[in-house]
Amino acid sequence: MKRRWSHILWSCAALAALSACDPFSTAPVRTDTKPQARPQTQVAVAPPEVKTPSPQAQELRRYYARVQEDLLAQGLLRVDGGGVDTPYTDQMLARNFERIALAEEYTRGAGLQPSSGALGEIKKWTVPVRVGVTFGNSLSAQDQVKDREILGSYTRRLARVTGHPISLVSSQPNFHVLVMGEDDKAQLRDTLDRIAPGMEASSRAIFLNLPRSIHCLVVAFADSNASSAYRQAVALVRTEHPELTRRACFHEELAQGLGLANDDQNARPSIFNDDEEFALLTSHDELLLKILYDPRLQPGMSADEARPIVWSLAQELVEGGPS
Repeated sequence: MKRRWSHILWSCAALAALSACDPFSTAPVRTDTKPQARPQTQVAVAPPEVKTPSPQAQELRRYYARVQEDLLAQGLLRVDGGGVDTPYTDQMLARNFERIALAEEYTRGAGLQPSSGALGEIKKWTVPVRVGVTFGNSLSAQDQVKDREILGSYTRRLARVTGHPISLVSSQPNFHVLVMGEDDKAQLRDTLDRIAPGMEASSRAIFLNLPRSIHCLVVAFADSNASSAYRQAVALVRTEHPELTRRACFHEELAQGLGLANDDQNARPSIFNDDEEFALLTSHDELLLKILYDPRLQPGMSADEARPIVWSLAQELVEGGPS
């Protein structure tokens, strides 16, 4: 089955201009205006105008609903995290880590061009990850509340698993999650201008013209082409998704943006697999994150440098030790 999630992660000096400030901050502003007496009668406020989704947006919603229904009918998009039917050994975990954390799905700086699959370097964050979410106007207020709760719970889980500072914030994010759809193109364009003014044209074009076959994506950036320590990230999740696949996008894109940059057909139970069997982060995937954020692994380490550490950690983490 064709992969429907996509992840583009690279280090690019031209993109280091991502803003460290949240242009959508709702922090109160101090003024010198004296408080005015409240009027005796309340003035009726007209309810916000409800815009009908465009035909294109409606068709996308129907399409993604059919996709989710089809996957569920096949027993895919599991949310159980794996069980007795998905055993794995320490050797399997170490091998999966190498393919998922040390290889990349796409060539750095080349848009959607598949990579060679060669093992590269350890990529991870060394600064606190501050996740900020910006919703498109096409997403209902009720869904915005749900999504914010999901992101809050998930970032807390990621922080607990990795031992790294990861949180959902309302200002000054460095990991931007944009939840926008077909009818939010103008808002998306303006948002990218504000949070990523230095984004190169090819990267920007991917965000603004995302193929229907790609549900969501993330781009992570370091300070320079020579660095593997991430400092900024931007993820895009379509509003047209039904609730489960939108939640699946949050799970995969945030985990990918932390440094698990690739997918592998042999990884199981895992969301880093093209088969769509699992929708949400699994117990296996938590161990991948634990390994990645162990302090013994440093950004820029080669596969040869990382391998003995990874295999030792895999043995420690998988019950029963070496196998």
